[in-house]
Amino acid sequence: MRPPSIEFTATIKQSGTMNAAFVDFPFSTEELFGKKGLVKIKATFDNKVEYRGSLAKMKSDCHILGLTQEIRKQLGKTFGDEVSVSLIEDKEERLVEIANDIAFIFNQNPEAKVLFDKMSYTHRKEYIRWIEEAKKPETRENRKSKMIQMILEGKKGI
Repeated sequence: MRPPSIEFTATIKQSGTMNAAFVDFPFSTEELFGKKGLVKIKATFDNKVEYRGSLAKMKSDCHILGLTQEIRKQLGKTFGDEVSVSLIEDKEERLVEIANDIAFIFNQNPEAKVLFDKMSYTHRKEYIRWIEEAKKPETRENRKSKMIQMILEGKKGI
């Protein structure tokens, strides 16, 4: 049985001067999920854009939920706009699909693969998305090499 979703409406806020947005989560994560820290969630914004992410406590009074630029674009919304949010706790394992050509470069660099596998889902997803967004084959090749180098240098994300 699916747990009931938590629904609320919130104003999209800007994080400092960055092009980063979030909404405040107006409930206690401790009461709802039994957690004070990060809570993995599946959310739907305005009943149309789905997102897997986390509620995070970021030097704020309450937990917050980030809205990526892509989500804001799909919603046609920006800072100061209202958005409806429906979410549930995400208890599924978070796997990142790795294309064959990326798996091949990891097979050639097992140390980088071990480090990659230890990263958070979000960081793994960022690296793979960065490579997959390359429009030209040579850009994709360059990004794969750069990813291996960055992972070996201890960089968690792009």
